[in-house]
Amino acid sequence: MIIIGILILIFLLSVYIVSQQTNVVIERLGKFHKIVAPGMHFRVPIIDRIAYNVSMKIRQLDVSVETKTSDDVFVTLVVSVQYKVIESKIYEAVYVLNDTVSQIKSFVYDIVRAQVPLMTLDDVFAKKNDIADALRDELKTTMEEFGHVIIKALVTDINPDANVKKAMNEINTAQRLKIAAYEKGEAEKVIKVKQAEAESEASILHGKGVAGQRQAILDGISQSVDEFAKQTGSSTQSVMDMVLLIQYIDTLKEIGANSKSNVVFIPHSPEGVKDLNASLNETILSANFFQEKHDK
Repeated sequence: MIIIGILILIFLLSVYIVSQQTNVVIERLGKFHKIVAPGMHFRVPIIDRIAYNVSMKIRQLDVSVETKTSDDVFVTLVVSVQYKVIESKIYEAVYVLNDTVSQIKSFVYDIVRAQVPLMTLDDVFAKKNDIADALRDELKTTMEEFGHVIIKALVTDINPDANVKKAMNEINTAQRLKIAAYEKGEAEKVIKVKQAEAESEASILHGKGVAGQRQAILDGISQSVDEFAKQTGSSTQSVMDMVLLIQYIDTLKEIGANSKSNVVFIPHSPEGVKDLNASLNETILSANFFQEKHDK
């Protein structure tokens, strides 16, 4: 029974299982012996031991780097580096590099602080992919020597100083207000121009209407005077004197109907209508005389 118990104990100490996505480094008497893939395996108890469990999964390391841009703005960049162990270089990953995380951080600090000071703050935001590509290329070349492959390097966050953020927001707000004011002014300008055009067109149409109205009145008076003169045998001048008198009486009637009227005709007598007609005729004749003289 004792022998059977010893054999069972030796068997249990000899058997070990390696999980999926994991490789195991076996050392024999303190010296590297072999690398074991996932599955069930045997070892020599006491002589062989599991030295390292190496995960083959992709890991991510977030590194926060504070630096200064070329326009003297302090900014903090958060860089995410995705990496994994190269299966064919597990020995280098375990025995060559002591601290993978610290090594990657050192390279990230060095690369970011070499790239960002050459850029303005606006360029950092605009060219963050260029920074990420430079990180990936530099880390890929270096870390392969240590048994690691860089899958991706990303600049996931850019945080300027709080005062800088506030100033940038104020500048952006001012620019937008300026654009809004300009657009509002242009809109008001268009409205005023359209109103002026409408008033101009309305004035033209009104003038045409008044001219047409006056022309129609003159045509009607001329026709009425000619017909009245033919029917009564009176002269055209007599008919015109009568028309002016009728217009004079109608005007007085309209003025008298308005209690607030303050209009006074001088001279204020029916005979004044005849004098007014004579003055108008004299003016018209003088104008015609000067026009004929000018034409000659």
